[in-house]
Amino acid sequence: MTGTHAHHTPATTAPRRSPVADAPKTGRAPTADPVTTAPAPEARAVVEEFLSRVGAGDPERIAALFAEQVDWMIADNPVVPWVRPRPTRADVAAHFRELAAGVEPMAPRGRPLEALVVEGDEAVVTGNLAGRVRATGKEFVSHFALRLTVERGLVVRYHLYEDGVAVAAACTPDEADRAPESGA
Repeated sequence: MTGTHAHHTPATTAPRRSPVADAPKTGRAPTADPVTTAPAPEARAVVEEFLSRVGAGDPERIAALFAEQVDWMIADNPVVPWVRPRPTRADVAAHFRELAAGVEPMAPRGRPLEALVVEGDEAVVTGNLAGRVRATGKEFVSHFALRLTVERGLVVRYHLYEDGVAVAAACTPDEADRAPESGA
């Protein structure tokens, strides 16, 4: 996520179809009214601050918005060095440091941030991202969706959905760039 400008979409307050289907998959019962939930101003403020800090590129300040323990999910991708489990606040800071070291941000096609929808303590951000992998010089572009959950003013869930194939391709050196094998 390289952009700093968010396009805000009003959160919905329409009744939910099914409280059970919409309940978080944490094993806990929903804490909000199962019929309707209003946007939590605190959650929106935390998410907007998160987006601002990501745009500024300060890993320590980004991580300060996260709980000590985080439900972190980016699809496993062994080719991408910065993608791996990050269950703690310290791991979150390491992720954003490694991402900055590994990728030069580029202006994406389309708006960097398309929508921000907040309902209760849940937020979804959609947009576009692009970058150049420093190790290979290759570029990638991807649409993304980010699900965040905010509890007591801190991010407790970070689930990023992006084009992992495009990012992996940009991280993979071309055959001509690989060192020749010895002993053939």
